[in-house]
Amino acid sequence: MSDVTHSPAAGAPVITSDEPGSFAWTVLAKRHPALIQQVRDAVPYPPQQQRALDALLAETAHGVIEPLPAEAHDRARWVDWSAQYVGRSWFEVPFLWAESYFYRKLLEAVRYFEPGPWQGIDPFASFKRAELRDATVEEELAALDDLSKLPPEAQDQALLTGALWGNRADLGFRISSADPTDLGRHLIADDSDQLWSHLADSPSPTVYLLADNAGRELIPDLILIDHLLHTGRADQAVLHVKPYPYYVSDATTADVIDCVRRISESPGQAGRIGASLFDALSNGRLSVRSHPFSCAPLPYADMPDDLRTDLARATVTISKGDLNYRRLVGDRLRPATTPFADPTSYFPSPLLALRTLKSDIAIGLEPSTLAALEATGAPWRTSGTHAVIQFRP
Repeated sequence: MSDVTHSPAAGAPVITSDEPGSFAWTVLAKRHPALIQQVRDAVPYPPQQQRALDALLAETAHGVIEPLPAEAHDRARWVDWSAQYVGRSWFEVPFLWAESYFYRKLLEAVRYFEPGPWQGIDPFASFKRAELRDATVEEELAALDDLSKLPPEAQDQALLTGALWGNRADLGFRISSADPTDLGRHLIADDSDQLWSHLADSPSPTVYLLADNAGRELIPDLILIDHLLHTGRADQAVLHVKPYPYYVSDATTADVIDCVRRISESPGQAGRIGASLFDALSNGRLSVRSHPFSCAPLPYADMPDDLRTDLARATVTISKGDLNYRRLVGDRLRPATTPFADPTSYFPSPLLALRTLKSDIAIGLEPSTLAALEATGAPWRTSGTHAVIQFRP
């Protein structure tokens, strides 16, 4: 991966996509074209949108970065964000920026923001809802009946682990000392004890959660929030979601409602949790918020003042997922033994990252852990088979 820019403070190269065969190159060269086709197959867009998707495919594969059209509702914002990249190859600019801009241009192609019959139609909605209809969701929710019989500490860790692993949450719900799984050895950093101690020592705690994906991955996030509220670990909870569709499956307010409804429809403990979440949303103990910066192609170190002020109110902010993690620590190739606290020192509240590794970024690892991972020869950074729970007070 070539070095587009260096920050003197960070001293680490920004990840780009210009190395053929690299993870970042594969996303732009393979994953994005495949996604355009999946969107075509999922939604019967009319000819004008189809032509715009053709143009986006050609631009990202063989052309240079083009600006948003003059009439785009957020053009001024993107002019600031893209001035140094327009006219360059998609593969030579920062990977985080290129990914974000691709999704913004995809929404432009399908006329998501344009007044008319296609305004507000989520091109990824069918993918998210199909997950909720999957038979495994009922099995995962049914596991909550057995989980409720475990000691409180085991419930804490099981639900935190369930939120960590997302669409492997069925394993997370079942984890206990009597039911070992391979998830433990794939958890390569674990500061969960620090989270529980921090909440126990905090009067009237307010927990923020920066959501990642919708569907099967949002369900365990919501269940964890309910658990924190139900056990008094949190007096209030705030769930930050995206203001519009982003990165295929990122959660919006509509997805939160779909997931709460899906949980509520289940029998047993899951149904009770769904009703509790509905009440928490109705009475304000759980608030849903969105901010335009959550769809920005920038690290959280560049967050605007109003978002910084909001997050500063949190007793702890829980960050979910790989994309949020990249934005928290910066999409740079730092040594994997870099302490998690170093690149997140700017964050305005105590921070917990729940992340399964799905990109090249890795920090906060013990030297012995890193050596063991490297010795396997496996693509542990990008395969989604390893995870971290990292806390910064």
